[in-house]
Amino acid sequence: MSKFPVQKLYIGGQYVDATSGETFETRNPATGEVLAEVQIASQADVDKAVASAKEGFAVWSQMSSAERSRILRKAQDILRERNDELAEIEVLDTGKPLQEANCVDVISGADCIEYYSGIAGALNGEHIDLGGGTFAYTRREPLGVCAAIGAWNYPIQIACWKSAPALACGNSMVYKASEETPLSAFKLAEIYTEAGLPAGVFNVVGGLGPVGKMLAEHEGIEKISLTGSVPTGKKVMSAAAETLKHVTLELGGKSPLIIFEDSDLDNAVSAALMANFYTQGEICSNGTRVFVHEDVMQAFLDKLVERTRKMVIGDPMDINTHVGSLIHENHMNKVLEYIQIGKDEGATLLCGGNRVTVPGCEAGFFLEPAVFADVKDDMRIATEEIFGAVMCVLSFRDEDEVIARANDTEFGLAAGVFTKDLTRGHRVISRLESGTCWINNYNITPIEMPFGGYKKSGIGRENGTDAVRHFTQTKSVYVEMGDVEAPY
Repeated sequence: MSKFPVQKLYIGGQYVDATSGETFETRNPATGEVLAEVQIASQADVDKAVASAKEGFAVWSQMSSAERSRILRKAQDILRERNDELAEIEVLDTGKPLQEANCVDVISGADCIEYYSGIAGALNGEHIDLGGGTFAYTRREPLGVCAAIGAWNYPIQIACWKSAPALACGNSMVYKASEETPLSAFKLAEIYTEAGLPAGVFNVVGGLGPVGKMLAEHEGIEKISLTGSVPTGKKVMSAAAETLKHVTLELGGKSPLIIFEDSDLDNAVSAALMANFYTQGEICSNGTRVFVHEDVMQAFLDKLVERTRKMVIGDPMDINTHVGSLIHENHMNKVLEYIQIGKDEGATLLCGGNRVTVPGCEAGFFLEPAVFADVKDDMRIATEEIFGAVMCVLSFRDEDEVIARANDTEFGLAAGVFTKDLTRGHRVISRLESGTCWINNYNITPIEMPFGGYKKSGIGRENGTDAVRHFTQTKSVYVEMGDVEAPY
């Protein structure tokens, strides 16, 4: 008998034991405390989840859009009611500060479900007049059983981002939460059931990489959506190709944030801080290459370093903490290795970059946010995704130059531009090879706005009405109103 709580699988609207007999531990990164032993799904368990999802789909897809909308609205109501409880689960599982989780993670997930509850009632096709009374029309129909694999940095938000549009369009889903932060996805499943979602429409399976592979290869799944790294995205896409699944991939980035000489520097510094140090830098869209015009470089750096040094590193459950724990020791060591690489390459470490011991959280993986200046485009810290609180500041002189340098990357997830000249702002954004962009802000992701990347940063879009196209298929119907002629 385990001395820790055991997290079962969620299949068919209830918790069930995995048949594998295997588990993995999920720990609090800040303290090392084991939070739960999570059961690992076997192939038989995945098959059972898919079968359950097919049964749920048969019911859910035939319900009226108004009925689906009411259930989704109820789910978002429950999420908001349980915000504080769910935010604490996120903090315990991820190591992120409570001051973030209690106003962003759960609330943004609820916003997503609320948005798609409205979309559910507005799905429609088009009428096409073909002359002579004959016409055609199109229907937006669900795909069927969809699968999704979440990331560890925003567990409940990503589970909502993937499930809400899928369910609104009439699909069912088998969801695999990240093995690093699996707990809140199961809570979301409970909430959907409480809201009235039919059994089997949303299932959650625990496991490591092999379980994700089972989902990507499964014959009974019509689509898979992943948030993760580029290498994982390639594996999922390759596996999904065997059954010609629909695929949405939201992958990594090394995004540029360009600050022109006419920018409001206080706002630009605020954006750079949020673009690099929020959630300990563990955000795929972070603007980790900060290009600053040489005329304002020193003033920018002075403000940036002063504010960075004031950031509070501490117990994530303390509401005053700005910087929590990285997700695990291996990841911390990777970030520390990149900080050393930056020094070795000749960049100037202006502040931060050291491991910190937090009283009461001595086993945690805390790092001071690091700011590098004198960074060159070909340095590894400027070309490779670090996924930690490491900011690279680069100098530029003119617009054409900085656009070319910003685009000189295999990634294309996000980009930002700061300038008081809105003509220039729009002009520069139009030339940046990035799927999600901001002018005079950064990392703001309202659910109404599609999110996704160019190049190796992904395929498809999440959020907004774009997501509807990725979770539906078009049926074209020709209606003949006259006689049928034949030459024989």
